[in-house]
Amino acid sequence: MQQVALSHKVGLVPTMGALHEGHVSLMRAARAECAHVVVSLFVNPAQFDERDDLERYPRDEERDARVAEEAGVDVLFVPSADEIYPEEFGTWLDVDATGGEADARPGHFRGVATVCLKLFNIVRPDIAFFGQKDAQQIAVLRQLVRDLNVPVAIRAVPTARDADGLALSSRNTHLSDEERRQALALPRALDAGREADDPVAATRAALNGLEPEYVELLRVGDATLLTAAARVGSTRLIDNVVVKGELA
Repeated sequence: MQQVALSHKVGLVPTMGALHEGHVSLMRAARAECAHVVVSLFVNPAQFDERDDLERYPRDEERDARVAEEAGVDVLFVPSADEIYPEEFGTWLDVDATGGEADARPGHFRGVATVCLKLFNIVRPDIAFFGQKDAQQIAVLRQLVRDLNVPVAIRAVPTARDADGLALSSRNTHLSDEERRQALALPRALDAGREADDPVAATRAALNGLEPEYVELLRVGDATLLTAAARVGSTRLIDNVVVKGELA
């Protein structure tokens, strides 16, 4: 396959808005590899398994536009729901995925795969950039582009964290001060698990009162990740760490 020169590469950063420093790190990674950077902003109803979660998802398009502009984004693509899912829309992608988010949120990756393929077809990027925090999503999308011969490289970017170690997430805005302190048990437990002989058991033991939805080892390419999801109050958080190999 002919190599695309840097001067012609297009990078896509798909987002659902409520942009934070984690999204900006994806934009920077895209800018480092690509001459043209597109950020999409679309709150995808098809990947929410709870109506309340969709309605509560933070939205501030004007602020998002400022963040993207300050990060040097060339195009902010903000399609409407009717543009992505027009009347009588009826084509969905089912990707073979089990465990983790696939079991905890049935139908989630159907929505992710469908909207991402639509974005790939509309924007036609050479590379799409995603955060490691959504590691299973990265695995699903790499399978999608491989199975359907989509000419897009899926790039994984390390998880951006606050100084105290909490993974950045748009949903963090829902946490009260006390809930945020409780949420720190999740990254700390994963760090403890990473060093243990039995990573899953050690993570569960270190969660300090948080009840996990799951704690699992996940294979993504050449890397093995320790991944977990837990609720803090009404807010659902996910996180992971690499225990073996490298997530490129």
